[in-house]
Amino acid sequence: MEYVKVTKDNIEREHICCAISSNKDQQVISKKAWLAERLDEGLVFLKSVERGKCFIEYLPAEAAWNPLEADGYMYIDCLWVSGSFKGHGYSNDLLTACLEDSMGKSKKGLCILSAAKKKPFLADPKFLKHKGFSVCDESDNGIQLWYLPFNPDAAPPKFKACAKHPHVDEQGYVLFYTNQCPFNAKYVPVVEQAAADRGIPFKSIHIESREAAQNAPTPITTYALFHDGEYLTNEQMNEKKFVKLVSGN
Repeated sequence: MEYVKVTKDNIEREHICCAISSNKDQQVISKKAWLAERLDEGLVFLKSVERGKCFIEYLPAEAAWNPLEADGYMYIDCLWVSGSFKGHGYSNDLLTACLEDSMGKSKKGLCILSAAKKKPFLADPKFLKHKGFSVCDESDNGIQLWYLPFNPDAAPPKFKACAKHPHVDEQGYVLFYTNQCPFNAKYVPVVEQAAADRGIPFKSIHIESREAAQNAPTPITTYALFHDGEYLTNEQMNEKKFVKLVSGN
């Protein structure tokens, strides 16, 4: 597999999403705008030449859009291999590239979000364990912080208190999201409209700064849906999924 690193020079022509082929799609445009701003902060987006079928996105934990205390670590936003590309060692390639780059930058280690059982849009815990990662913290909603230290004496990362105990004071549905996930540009308005059409109390909070993200009431800031104060899911909703979710609550 041939890989390419996304830079400011090539970001406009490179495909960065596995499911969206057009670079003119609003979802892709919003994601690329978010990425472009992060590149100056040390973000690395390494992808296969096959559109966005395989990629890894990581950056210094101090610049991560998550409520972490992980100074000196590299935080992996996403490690993704889709469809028929699974099972060919591409995840190993991408993680190895991240590991070598991070060691070269004198980082303490790597960290990434997962859960005890595989959840949508989170790293597979079985893969992480196989690669030597272990759990160093866990929030009340079951989201885990895994890490791979380069030195066994390195202090493990941890969640900030706001992420350790996810909760909001508002009633109804409350959604926190960022432009890190391209699908939000399309589906957040869809869910907002679905809630409005049905008279369902719904509030969306667009996280637009690193400071806000690092103080969010959830470990996952790309998409975190709450109901009556309690965390529900990080899975992006379309109208059908949202209506099904509401009918079950």
